[in-house]
Amino acid sequence: MSFTLAIVGRPNVGKSTLFNRLVGKRLALVDDQPGVTRDLREGAARLADLRFTVVDTAGLEEVTDDSLQGRMRRLTERAVDMADICLFMVDARVGITPSDLVFADILRKRSAHVILAANKAEGKAADAGVIEAYSLGLGEPIRMSAEHGEGLNDLYSVLMPLADGYAERASDDAPETDVDLTEDEAEDPDAVPVPTNAKPLQVAVVGRPNAGKSTLINQIMGEDRLLTGPEAGITRDAISLRTEWNGVPMRIFDTAGMRKKAKVQEKLEKLSVSDGLRAVKFAEVVVVLLDAEIPFEQQDLRIADLAEREGRAVIIAVNKWDIEDERQAKLKSLKESFERLLPQLRGAPLITVSAKTGRGLDRLHEAIMRAYDVWNRRISTAQLNRWLAGMMEAHPPPAPQGKRIKLRYMTQAKTRPPGFVVMCSHPDKVPESYSRYLVNGLRVDFDMPGTPIRLWMRGQNDANPYKGRKKAPPSKLRKHTAGRRRD
Repeated sequence: MSFTLAIVGRPNVGKSTLFNRLVGKRLALVDDQPGVTRDLREGAARLADLRFTVVDTAGLEEVTDDSLQGRMRRLTERAVDMADICLFMVDARVGITPSDLVFADILRKRSAHVILAANKAEGKAADAGVIEAYSLGLGEPIRMSAEHGEGLNDLYSVLMPLADGYAERASDDAPETDVDLTEDEAEDPDAVPVPTNAKPLQVAVVGRPNAGKSTLINQIMGEDRLLTGPEAGITRDAISLRTEWNGVPMRIFDTAGMRKKAKVQEKLEKLSVSDGLRAVKFAEVVVVLLDAEIPFEQQDLRIADLAEREGRAVIIAVNKWDIEDERQAKLKSLKESFERLLPQLRGAPLITVSAKTGRGLDRLHEAIMRAYDVWNRRISTAQLNRWLAGMMEAHPPPAPQGKRIKLRYMTQAKTRPPGFVVMCSHPDKVPESYSRYLVNGLRVDFDMPGTPIRLWMRGQNDANPYKGRKKAPPSKLRKHTAGRRRD
């Protein structure tokens, strides 16, 4: 990416709509009500032959206190300072407001390159607003309609000369690609992939509202990249951030708090939750963040179960540990509740952290890397079959309805998460309890705690080529053999 473009402006001028059009996907939530976007959202944008990073920001408001709107404004101003170019959007149908004049003056002082765009400019009704935009003193406004894709050619014409100046810098910051493998690596295609700048480790942080997800990610990043506060439900979009944590390239997803389905009434919250579920599907490791004061609520269990069903490596992190007094007793109670309520994640790491102070982050990093390693683990077929023989000797499979089940051999079919196939007779007759017995044995004997394990029972065709063919009638058989005797 050659440069960074931040889209700024008042609430509801169409910033997120333009962001979605530039990245070619509906990444940012869009709604008619103002103030939908609260965090900074980055995306890889494409405009003709230009490739750049675009940042969607919260609507600028004339608030400077510590309220939610004030914190949103400070976050947007920070994006302005970080971006190479700012695209200042105004609403051509509303015209220039006093707030637009204030923000134009701020951008003039804080940004080296400011491009003015008059959005919603389709039709004659917007002519007056486009002309009025000249009064901001930011040059000729680009007449555009983010909703209908109008004005993108003019935006390209303005960006093109600026992009040339950032091309050299982009080549220095380009991600690592076309990595040469050593002979050992080439001979082992199933080795655990090492996260790189080109393919970072994807981590999603999920949980109920106000569990401290954004605060935790800010602590990992070492800076206030995400909007935080005492209010529940501040985060709406699933925001992805690139960072390098203890030398490991990562993409961390911050998600909206997920409440019980019955309590989610507003359309916007439904969109936020579905955005968070999508982040879980794209992640490799999912950190389920709990509140130490009210851990393992019903919704926490549903979120952890969702991550397991999606086949993701799961880590349980208990936040706000710094305000806990009886830590040893609380930790013992947490472990007992975890084993009882989430048996499908038996052995998954349970980490105590404080997002506010940063305590426990090293343990969380180690748990993420270990979970990623187990999630990618590969076991040879020879090891599996020796293990399977020992498991059958210790506990033979049952014989339902008098039919003996033979487990012939076992192999690993996939990783991420580990998946195993057992070839056997009567696969449909193998009880669920025996499958659980094998899965639990795999976890213990091959050191795969916590990660989802998939086990499939499959039938094996008999090697006899005549099996299933109709027998010849006895009369024809006698006639055929009698003819051979006469010959």
